Amino acid sequence: MRSYKSLNNLVGWLVFALATLTYLLTLEPTASFWDCGEFIACSYKLLVPHPPGAPTFLLLGRLFSLFAFGDVTKVSVLINTLSALSSSFTVLFLFWTITMLAKKLVLHRPGLPNDRLAEPTGGQTALILGAGAVGA
Repeated sequence: MRSYKSLNNLVGWLVFALATLTYLLTLEPTASFWDCGEFIACSYKLLVPHPPGAPTFLLLGRLFSLFAFGDVTKVSVLINTLSALSSSFTVLFLFWTITMLAKKLVLHRPGLPNDRLAEPTGGQTALILGAGAVGA
């Protein structure tokens, strides 16, 4: 059987792939209402959006908009793709956060100074990974 660490990484990337597929299949091809259109325009022209701004997102949005190669009709799709990928990475990191906390909770043994090296059993691994997948 695989180690907990490799299973945690594998399931995490599978959750990431599922989230990415879901976000990309439901991607808005143009600018929609609310703040999306503002962030697309601000990323493309490197303007200042309303506070709180997201300078890293705007710089990455400008980088993604350069892949349009001058075709301004593709800029909104590319920046919305950046938003989908950012959301997918959030789901991935949320999965790993949940599994880290769940492992500490499940394997906690009072009196032992370090639970980090403890390896969960098969049932505990399924419980931890299931909690992470449902939570993320």
